[in-house]
Amino acid sequence: MKRSTLLILSITGVYSAILHSAAWSVNNFLMTGPKAYLTFSSSVAAGAHSGMEECKFQFGWERWNCPESALQLSTHNRLRSATRETSFVHAISSAGVMYTLTRNCSLGDFDSCGCDDSRNGRVGGRGWVWGGCSDNVEFGEKVSKLFVDALETGHDTRALINLHNNEVGRLAVKDTMKRACKCHGVSGSCSIQTCWLQLAEFREVGNLLKLKYDQAQKLEMDKRRLRAGNSAESRGATAETFHHIHAAELVFLEDSPDYCTRNASLGHQGTEGRECLQGGRNLSQWEKRSCRRLCTECGLRVEERRTEVVASCNCRFQWCCTVRCEQCRTLVAKHFCTRRDSAAPNHSRQRSRAHRR
Repeated sequence: MKRSTLLILSITGVYSAILHSAAWSVNNFLMTGPKAYLTFSSSVAAGAHSGMEECKFQFGWERWNCPESALQLSTHNRLRSATRETSFVHAISSAGVMYTLTRNCSLGDFDSCGCDDSRNGRVGGRGWVWGGCSDNVEFGEKVSKLFVDALETGHDTRALINLHNNEVGRLAVKDTMKRACKCHGVSGSCSIQTCWLQLAEFREVGNLLKLKYDQAQKLEMDKRRLRAGNSAESRGATAETFHHIHAAELVFLEDSPDYCTRNASLGHQGTEGRECLQGGRNLSQWEKRSCRRLCTECGLRVEERRTEVVASCNCRFQWCCTVRCEQCRTLVAKHFCTRRDSAAPNHSRQRSRAHRR
């Protein structure tokens, strides 16, 4: 299924859940009810899309590379997965929705929202005071909760884990905000500064959540109590476990499957046919080891293929006012994971190192 279709289905599910929820209100909203939801729905869809694009960037050279199936935060065989990867998907999606709503609010796209000036005039530190137009993250957070958290209607362990990871994503947006300042004073002396808070680049939010993914904590639950589902016993066990979890820490419940091999039922394509990076300029150590991680340790071999790339070259400016370019063709070496003639007998042992990606 195409990504756009999946996004529509996902947002439709959120919207449907909200329409059946209790009436809501947020300070300074000019509208309530379904019309208000429609006002924000396009921003929610755009935010979910930006979240998944960031997911693909962060996991571009890992065994699990945020495939299209990751957009489906639903069940497989009537059981939602709660893996380390699922925790990241929930967090980055929630962050994307909150980030986009906040940004669109600051751009004046909503009649019901404006700058956050609640701290204006207060002394923030030595030589500076709060002022200007801070990005209204409180607005983005509240509306994001209404849309994203509405998907979780149960009180079982998996639902609570998803809600927790949604909140981790929203906290990451807040934690990456930056202070911007403007100087005041005679002849630019900057004797006093007026400062406000603004959103960081979304890439910084993705980087922070990727770090939290690497450090995610597995919840050790009593399987008998876990099987109790949405019962008082299960809720009690979950509450007891979450008591020791930090609010900004990603959590998961189940070990990840083997992402080396294809699993159609779970929507995993495996690493066969994936491109990897053999070498090149400005590559991180993680990227340089991608062929070993995606191919060799998954029992596959690295195959070099020469690919013809067509790009504009020898561009010249012509008066007035066009740029004329030639089309140059070059051969570029790319590397892909392909099946060996006989699979390596010990690759399964190699794959078990650390957590599977």
